[in-house]
Amino acid sequence: MKNTNNQEVIHAYGHKNILATHKTTIEFTKDTHLTKNGTCIVAVAADKSLAELNDKFKKKLKKDGSKLTIIIEVNGLSDKIMADGFPEVLFTNTKDMVIRKSEYISDRTLAIRANKAACDLESDLVNKLQNSKERVKITLIIN
Repeated sequence: MKNTNNQEVIHAYGHKNILATHKTTIEFTKDTHLTKNGTCIVAVAADKSLAELNDKFKKKLKKDGSKLTIIIEVNGLSDKIMADGFPEVLFTNTKDMVIRKSEYISDRTLAIRANKAACDLESDLVNKLQNSKERVKITLIIN
């Protein structure tokens, strides 16, 4: 699927150490190594970072009141997260992308006030994410 100004697609992989137990965040990273301390990380070896997202997409997500839908798909299973964009998003981090339930903002933050954290993802999806051979498709859609 082609990226548009309202949509970005990121490809990543699962990992044997994905736990998805964090209660307030979900993270995607370009890192390929993951320890069991990264309880919010649900995909590794991502092909894009915050800094690499399309400029028009970034501009739309920075608009006050913007809404973001994040769809995580693995081998026929998917889960959807709803979150808010915000004017202060920096889009400078070159490694990590974090979706937060809180309103905390750092250079790693993609969206805030999410309706789910890593621990809220479907358990069947998390099981698939624990396989390093599984390709993960992450679709970001600005509504």
